[in-house]
Amino acid sequence: MGLGGDAELAALLVASHPRLFGGLWIRDEGEADQELAALMAPTPLRKLPPTVDAERLDGGLDVAATLAASRPVRRAGLLEEARGGLLLIPGAERLSGAIAGRIAAAMDDGGPAVLLLDRSDADEISLAPCLLERVAFHLPGSGGAGDDEPPGPAMSEDEARTAIAEAAAMLGVAGARADLFALHAARAHAAMRGGAAIDSAALGFALRTVLAPRATRLPAAEPEPEPEQAPDHPPPPSDGQRKLEDVVLDAVRTALPSQLLASLLAAGDAGRKQAGAGKAGRRQSPLHGRLIGARAGKPGNGARLAILDTLRAAAPWQKLRGRTDRIRIARDDLRIRRHEAKSTALTVFAVDASGSAAAQRLAEAKGAVESLLQQSYVRRAEVALVAIRGDGATLLLPPTRSLTRARRLLAELPGGGGTPLAAGIDAARDLALAAAARGRIPALVVLTDGRANVALDGRQDRVAALADAAAAARRVAGASLRALVIDIGPRARPEASTLAKDMAARYLHLPLGQASAVAAAVTGAAA
Repeated sequence: MGLGGDAELAALLVASHPRLFGGLWIRDEGEADQELAALMAPTPLRKLPPTVDAERLDGGLDVAATLAASRPVRRAGLLEEARGGLLLIPGAERLSGAIAGRIAAAMDDGGPAVLLLDRSDADEISLAPCLLERVAFHLPGSGGAGDDEPPGPAMSEDEARTAIAEAAAMLGVAGARADLFALHAARAHAAMRGGAAIDSAALGFALRTVLAPRATRLPAAEPEPEPEQAPDHPPPPSDGQRKLEDVVLDAVRTALPSQLLASLLAAGDAGRKQAGAGKAGRRQSPLHGRLIGARAGKPGNGARLAILDTLRAAAPWQKLRGRTDRIRIARDDLRIRRHEAKSTALTVFAVDASGSAAAQRLAEAKGAVESLLQQSYVRRAEVALVAIRGDGATLLLPPTRSLTRARRLLAELPGGGGTPLAAGIDAARDLALAAAARGRIPALVVLTDGRANVALDGRQDRVAALADAAAAARRVAGASLRALVIDIGPRARPEASTLAKDMAARYLHLPLGQASAVAAAVTGAAA
């Protein structure tokens, strides 16, 4: 790749402030080392050999000089030789964990900044995390505005700090190191363009090169406009907040190649934070929500250090530890933050869409889903719909609380065929468990008369189908999922009530199955 735009500017900033930025990581197709060497002059630059060992890295005894001088003579290691300058590492994805750890330790001790050239073909980043987190600039692609971006309105230092912190939260970037790198990058960018204050162009550069490539999720999208909005729905975000979200999204899309952006979009839906979940429930969260205290534990994997609580735990032991000039903290003193975040409720409808009554049943389910969605602005609940028909189950409506989207997808619902009840219950259970793993509170609602006639292996065998349905119901009970079985047959039958017992679910017989009755039953069961 030819360096240009943001990549060239980031390289110049690292050359002028190696200790401040720590270095950069860049995708390299074989020529970036020569371009970087030319850009970095006159900053001292050493190149790491592809087969470097620990002795060459750290230094050791110079045998030839020792024999000549008849006394031990030490040879400086590569890390010492590059101290205060730059260390170029081609093929950084091949570094062993031990070598990467030694380089990271040297960087913390005032060693060189590193230029990590990644020559792998994989979309995933395979470099050692200990090095990636210590370099400011991550450049997975060649995009970026560089110096062509026009300057924008200036902002104060506090406004820049706040904007960067909010952008990091939107993108799921944990830890303070990346925030500081982004602030330094924005300052340096503004200074290089002759500005005394950070402007939107400097902020965009920092987001594109520092925060966006570290993103673990995308900012939450604005909900689709709804025609039936409750009068007390939350007000729309302010213009300033929307502007920042637009800047962050633009930075992500500019900074990442299409393959990485696609994977981030897929992962972002699973990892998006569950703020503002209303009355659905509460869950423990290491990062988000109301701070409710601290507990003993080691920071990492999203858990943040509670500094004041850690100091309080360490203070009584200082005399015993023999330190008077500084506080000595032991492993047992570490405390991490505890947050309480609100959770979103999800109701999964599994609707028997088979046989002659399929159209009526689906119409009832559609009305129930729409009735519940109208309450979602207050309850912040989501719904999903699984159709049971033919020889399997179909997810007709993924989890959503958008009434517009639900009506569009529910406009034409096919039905008819056999009753693969076990497959439908399993599909609804899998969907509920996946939602629970993402912090939601799921509940299952099965609308059926209980007369299964298609087994899990696709055979038209009523005895085997009923046995498979009973086993699937017991799997729901084993997963401790809240469930409701609504018997929509013209008269109560033992198959549906037995299914509810196996599922450890509440049983209701609604022979007419009107949408209002179904919605009322679901709301009452979830209360």
